[in-house]
Amino acid sequence: MSDFEMTTLPAGSVILHDARRKVQRTVALEPFAIGVYPVTEEQMADVLGIAVRHPSRPAVDVSWLRAVHFCNAASEWEGFDPVYLFDGEDVSWDATADGYRLPTEAEWEFACRAGSTGPHYAPLAEAAWTSADGVSSPQNVGGKIPNLNGLFDTLGNVWEWCWDLLDPARYDDYRVFRGGGFADDAWSVRASVRRGGAPRTQQDDVGLRLVRGAFDTADEAQGWSAKIDRERAVVDGPLPPGWTPLRR
Repeated sequence: MSDFEMTTLPAGSVILHDARRKVQRTVALEPFAIGVYPVTEEQMADVLGIAVRHPSRPAVDVSWLRAVHFCNAASEWEGFDPVYLFDGEDVSWDATADGYRLPTEAEWEFACRAGSTGPHYAPLAEAAWTSADGVSSPQNVGGKIPNLNGLFDTLGNVWEWCWDLLDPARYDDYRVFRGGGFADDAWSVRASVRRGGAPRTQQDDVGLRLVRGAFDTADEAQGWSAKIDRERAVVDGPLPPGWTPLRR
């Protein structure tokens, strides 16, 4: 199997913005390990026993549900405790388990920024594959310069799934992806940009990056909280057109 190259990041903090609700919050993070590269086609093929066409490209057309199943499979492959529990398509995260998982939004942005405060950690043409490069598909990982955490492709190439719900009051069970992709312009390829999709959504520019790190509390960690997710899903008053609040 092609190993997952990981690096451990120290404790720190990151400021997250919620544009719709016009709020921001500072999240304190404990140390965690994160993949130096996005998961590649070869790595996904090794774990899941599927065909591979472009071994060194990021794996794409990966739904959020498949991503979390892949995390558990990779954990079992390497002898770690799986972190995700499944009840049909309802997924819960046991934050006390030490296996592979998706990053929280706070972990992802902290890792991507690597201490930078601007939208990019380096000149975008040097850091990210974007529409300016004129490519029509994901490119081999590691082709642009890394950030100061030693991470490649956090910006551009492919978006990366996170654990968090996008906005449960408005988008039901949509999950966040971050980072921008090969077909996006500079406005979308920024450390702070949030997008998302339904758990079954597959797109040709959305993949994943693995993290590891276990914590003391099972239902909250690294800026995420099951309780806060429930609170965020509550809508007072009539719904604006097009909103689909989380029903749980």
